[in-house]
Amino acid sequence: MHSVRFTAETSSDGVVERDFLVGEIPGVLWSPAAGSAHAPLVLMGHGGGLHKKTPAQAARARDLVTSHGYTVAAIDAPGHGERPCSADDERARTEMREAVTGGDADRFESVSVRYTLDLAQRAVPEWQATLDALQELPEIGADAPIGYGGGISLGTAIGIPLTAADPRIRAAIFGGGFFVYEQLLAAARQITVPVQYLLPWDDQYVDRQSCIELFDAFASEEKTLHANPGDHRRIRWVGLDEGFLPRHLSRVNTPA
Repeated sequence: MHSVRFTAETSSDGVVERDFLVGEIPGVLWSPAAGSAHAPLVLMGHGGGLHKKTPAQAARARDLVTSHGYTVAAIDAPGHGERPCSADDERARTEMREAVTGGDADRFESVSVRYTLDLAQRAVPEWQATLDALQELPEIGADAPIGYGGGISLGTAIGIPLTAADPRIRAAIFGGGFFVYEQLLAAARQITVPVQYLLPWDDQYVDRQSCIELFDAFASEEKTLHANPGDHRRIRWVGLDEGFLPRHLSRVNTPA
């Protein structure tokens, strides 16, 4: 098993940001400058074509650190951020661009689904290896509560099978912006932990009804759907239950 190797560190406004590697997987860890050991750990997945430190993702991570004292981790998905693109990655992206330029919606969906499924199959074991390594850090440890708290688009397409596969995740926040396919629905049916699901109501690519079908597939007893105006690239993180993660990641569960 690979361990965490820190490669850079900065600190500002009470938040320590450390870049790391787990084997060849690049990641970032945000943590309180003066936090308690074994605080909850929140995993964040980035959108398609983006990377682990987008301004929006970093802002959400910093808010979780400063508001709740959590530690937040993100890694680059295969072929994203600091990671090299394979020939298959490049081919899929070229096909998606050509489909959009040519107005071929069916081809765009077909290529997107195939590529997203491939990325998820590669990324889930990488996330689990990263989580194994992070739990070896003394400030995190094996007993830190874990949540998935920022997946949209590709981050959710990876986060759903990850949450279904890993019992260490206690609660998850997902967001739309991707095509729904049978393997994703099957993974959603295995999820029983509490879920918040954010739906961009005006996504120009993804059928709204398919996203509602995905929400319905979650087997969680506690799940909430939050819909806001917004297209494929403008997903608004407003109207969520801000007590969701604190409620489910506390060491002693408190009533809703």
